[in-house]
Amino acid sequence: MSKHQQKRLQDVLTGSELGNVVSELTPDASTREFYRIESGDTTLIGCVYAAGDAEGPRQLIDVTNLFLRAGLPVAKVIREFVDEGIVILEDLGESILRDALLSSSARESELLINAAIDLIPRIQAATELAITSGSLAGKLRFDREKLLWELNFFKEHYFTSLRGQPIETSIDTPIEEEFSELSVWLEDRASVLCHRDFHTANLMVHSDGSLAIIDHQDARIGSPTYDLVSLLLDRITEPPSDSWLDEKISYFLEARSANGLAALDKSDFRIEFDHQTVQRCLKAVGTFSYQSAFRGKHHFEVYIQPMFRVVLRSIDRLGKYPNLRQILTAELR
Repeated sequence: MSKHQQKRLQDVLTGSELGNVVSELTPDASTREFYRIESGDTTLIGCVYAAGDAEGPRQLIDVTNLFLRAGLPVAKVIREFVDEGIVILEDLGESILRDALLSSSARESELLINAAIDLIPRIQAATELAITSGSLAGKLRFDREKLLWELNFFKEHYFTSLRGQPIETSIDTPIEEEFSELSVWLEDRASVLCHRDFHTANLMVHSDGSLAIIDHQDARIGSPTYDLVSLLLDRITEPPSDSWLDEKISYFLEARSANGLAALDKSDFRIEFDHQTVQRCLKAVGTFSYQSAFRGKHHFEVYIQPMFRVVLRSIDRLGKYPNLRQILTAELR
């Protein structure tokens, strides 16, 4: 597929005299493909969707324009070829936050994580703009249907696709009832603009240490905890301590206030954070399972057990979802 996608991109570039493809970039878990383009004395990024997909490029352009209007650091759209399923973007470099954290001191890592947290209230501050501007991001919500779909995606692809052992019928119905309860609980708290996939592989680090946001096309309205859960708990190999999470939650709440957003009660926020942890981390495990089972990306599997552990920790704090607790505990080795 890569050769076909690259040819599609090169044909567009040749026809518009924009330059030439020089390298393919790692697309991580994305179904899109990315290429670096040499264009005169600069470089650009080509984002290539499946042939015939015009909706994907339109959504990327729409949310990019929203984020830029809100003063958020994202790559500008240089040219758009919507009918061809291709968008040409500003090149933000090669340094992603995930890699920078691996080579940073403990102190430098904390500063980088805090810088990432600082971006979340700025995204949330764009909620009204998202709604009033007519952006797709302001029309979509983490409602019960979407949240439940993601939880069922986890159930199908972890137990059936990856493990080859579907949940027994006797426990499946109670699990679905708990999934529905969790989804309704979180739907009621969908109130701010969320990036939706705000983790360290979707943040770029500039030479001055500032951060830029990528992979933001799926932004929608959700819980104020959503992006923070994603940043702190997605793709972990070791569950962070409760004291560290508490510190980062406090930092986030202060950053919200600094951005002029309404104050949130910390105790209530922590309860919401735990509910969102259960949903968001299981959603991520579903993605990792699918990528491993169907796309051969087995490197994602290392994150599954640690994320089960943080989900179980949140379930224990909440004192809810006993059937979910039972099946996840059985998966820990």
